[in-house]
Amino acid sequence: MKLLYESIKADGYTMPIVCYYVKAQDEYIIVDGFHRYRVITEHKDIYEREHGMLPVSVINKPIDQRMASTIRHNRARGSHDVDLMSNIVKELHELGRSDAWISKHLGMDKDEILRLKQITGLAALFKDVKFGKAWVPTEEEEQ
Repeated sequence: MKLLYESIKADGYTMPIVCYYVKAQDEYIIVDGFHRYRVITEHKDIYEREHGMLPVSVINKPIDQRMASTIRHNRARGSHDVDLMSNIVKELHELGRSDAWISKHLGMDKDEILRLKQITGLAALFKDVKFGKAWVPTEEEEQ
């Protein structure tokens, strides 16, 4: 956070906060840029210089598309949290998204998706996976 603060102090906000609007609650939810938002709320000098305002880009997309946006933004910066990504893959599957959809919208190959599914440890995520026949179970002989 200190490096981000110093960067914003020196260069200003060079990237907008990405949000979506929830009409029922009349509020904006951050999709990308939470730490940039924290800088303005936690540093009085930045708040005053920016007059309490941030550059914002508002997207109007359903939850699965917002999740994909979050992952794309993080991957574009070269940063990602494996636990977060595995949970998002899990949630996207629970929303009915296929591995092909996840691959296309999150820029992941099938092996990466498989590894992220393994982290969550949920068998339901593997229901559509075809496993190889490396071994065939045999009945144990009674002794």
